[in-house]
Amino acid sequence: MMEFQSRLDLFEPGDTTALVCVDVPEVQRIVVDQLTALNYKIHTGLFLEDILLKMRAHAYDVIVLSEHFNASEMASNPILSAAIAAPHEQRRKQFVVAVGSTFATNDEMQAFQHSVDLVVNLADVVNLRPVLRRGVMRMNEFYTPFREAVKLEGIVN
Repeated sequence: MMEFQSRLDLFEPGDTTALVCVDVPEVQRIVVDQLTALNYKIHTGLFLEDILLKMRAHAYDVIVLSEHFNASEMASNPILSAAIAAPHEQRRKQFVVAVGSTFATNDEMQAFQHSVDLVVNLADVVNLRPVLRRGVMRMNEFYTPFREAVKLEGIVN
């Protein structure tokens, strides 16, 4: 039987950070390994209150959320609700990934339906690294003109 790993890396300015909310030990280990390979500093959490506190204390670059984390559905998941309710400046910089058995990897309509940036099927979680890297790159390409326009206008972003 696999144990949950609690991980709480120390963050330095300029680090890329990730919050992993996965409550299946095997899947959590794979997700953490994939994010580590992409040089993310990682926090994990199993308890709702702990995760919500971490989200208030730090704006993570990536949040990976299991479809049924904490025995909830995506539509009523408090972690997803907190990520969606984050200030616009923060939300535009976060990349939220939902992992679950009912998702089709890279299905943009499913991602839109659940207000996340990427959905990944459990069977594809071993390939999270290239899928996540491509998704984050696409998001940065999408927001670069916006960020440049905001910077030119002197609006804080």
